[in-house]
Amino acid sequence: MRKYRKREHVENYLRASHQGQALFEDVLLPNHSLPEMALEEVDTRLSFLGRDLDFPLMINAMTGGTDFTEEINQSLAEIARHFNLPIAVGSQTIAMEDEEAKRSFQVVREVLGEDGIVLANINPHLSLDQAKKAVDMIQANGLQIHLNPAQEMAMEEGDRDFRGLLKNIQEIVEGLGLPVIVKEVGFGLSPEVIERLYQVGVRYVDVSGHGGSNFFEIEDMRRPDIDMSDLFSWGLPTAYCIIKAKELGLEDLKIIGAGGIKSAQDLVKALVLGSHMTAISGELLTYLMYGGQMYAMEYVEALIYKTRMIMLLLGAKNLKDLWKVQWLAKGQLKDLIDQRPR
Repeated sequence: MRKYRKREHVENYLRASHQGQALFEDVLLPNHSLPEMALEEVDTRLSFLGRDLDFPLMINAMTGGTDFTEEINQSLAEIARHFNLPIAVGSQTIAMEDEEAKRSFQVVREVLGEDGIVLANINPHLSLDQAKKAVDMIQANGLQIHLNPAQEMAMEEGDRDFRGLLKNIQEIVEGLGLPVIVKEVGFGLSPEVIERLYQVGVRYVDVSGHGGSNFFEIEDMRRPDIDMSDLFSWGLPTAYCIIKAKELGLEDLKIIGAGGIKSAQDLVKALVLGSHMTAISGELLTYLMYGGQMYAMEYVEALIYKTRMIMLLLGAKNLKDLWKVQWLAKGQLKDLIDQRPR
């Protein structure tokens, strides 16, 4: 069942048509007409999970578990190796149950070698021992725990009981001995949830807001018995999630901006709003599946080049400068951040 579902998720994502609202278009950045720098001076390097990287972009969790998804993971890993990017595998729950499924995840480490950053991925129901098995399976540098109650509720065969997950996450954070990133899958982490995660020791959060992969639509395609189209708009916009996470003022909290990042402008805006790292999944998958690995690599190469262009146009020589850029909000985003919760 899980193997069939893994392929369906990829195929349904590529068929999906609903356009979410990350609200990056409501962020205005100041054009700097006197940047007083050369493009060659723009420095996008950073440290992430104790490793030096050339660019603040991660290939986020997508898939794994079948021969079909093994090919996808191998191509994604080759892209990650070429550009020195971190990569997270998809949920490894299937590999806990099926020995043959492990290969589709292990190929990522094999391609990247010992120097690449690879993240394991589990759901929050799994135990500390299972988390360690997921890490050991791919010699991971850290672990993603994905929170997806909305997706689970949309699946006919999904989980319906979400009690005790925070305590379980705390046990994993305290016992794993590696960085733990807690992420959403496209519906957005609220500041209230981030605060609760922080209180139990989580220091990396991936907001994965509304605007990217829409699992209500993806799961709706799998269920002829119910129409969930009225829920396609569910979720918190990515730009809003980043802003609110930053406003918490938690200095050692690392924010990963994800959910609907498609262009260099989206990526830069995610950083300016307060992200320490950005991540993409669906957009890269689209390039890979429709155009092949070289097409996907050309997309990433252009993304990196245009990011550096925009940084120059902002007068930002490095990522620290980006975090100082004074941005403006308009439209729906301005309305949201000006409101007090009721």
